[in-house]
Amino acid sequence: MSAFMPTVALPNGETVPALGQGTWNMGESKAKLRDEVAALQLGIELGMTLIDTAEMYAAGMAEQVVAAAINGRRDDVFLVSKVLPQNAGREGTIAACERSLKRLRTDRIDLYLLHWRGGVPLHETITAFNDLRRAGKIRFWGVSNFDTSDMEELQRLSNATAVATNQVLYNLSRRGIEHDLMPWCRRHNLPIMAYSPIEQGRLLKHAALKAVAARHNATAAQVALAWLLRQSGIIAIPKASRPEHVRENHAALRIGLTRQDLRELDAAFPPPDGPVPLEML
Repeated sequence: MSAFMPTVALPNGETVPALGQGTWNMGESKAKLRDEVAALQLGIELGMTLIDTAEMYAAGMAEQVVAAAINGRRDDVFLVSKVLPQNAGREGTIAACERSLKRLRTDRIDLYLLHWRGGVPLHETITAFNDLRRAGKIRFWGVSNFDTSDMEELQRLSNATAVATNQVLYNLSRRGIEHDLMPWCRRHNLPIMAYSPIEQGRLLKHAALKAVAARHNATAAQVALAWLLRQSGIIAIPKASRPEHVRENHAALRIGLTRQDLRELDAAFPPPDGPVPLEML
């Protein structure tokens, strides 16, 4: 693992890189396949060994991109995938996992998430997750896009350490979770996985972000990532489709934001002063 790579502990004590790699929108173009595979492979070399994907991304094609990237290096990677809510019944979850395993060309998924809350009773999905764990097909399970009330219900249905993470939208412009969901997760030693950490690029033109970046001879994307990575219990999973973008993301680990930086960012992107409905992309 990279000398610069901080880690985050899962509830069972196992650690994962605080900076991983996302794959949303990968696998949608054959012309980009070589670059996407090379980007993921470079990320692995740099210690960004947590790779997040989902059956939904490009209708399974993103999982095939990941399979190509980790070929021969499966044991070096912490692999995350997700089941869609419409597939999340007991039998449907197991079938969806089997399909993901086939596309990923592996015998196990390290962390398997419910992509968002749907109409299937949670206890059915949890039962399937536990079946998959006993069968050795997943190592841990968790959720995505769950708000505080969802997490409280989930805790009532399973023991507190069974859930490994909650993956949610979190970045400078989406700070609503800081009011209640993040404190809840911290009380329960549950890490948060932050998707879309640069708001799919929309943050990059913000004047305050660019001003802070200029002081550090960095890019706005690096500052946005550094802002997340300075916090304990946060795993950021930016997507990078080209190797140069991966290097840019990795270099965010070297940025130490000052109190002045944080004051300016708080002024430009105020933290919530009350409850905010959970946001999704």
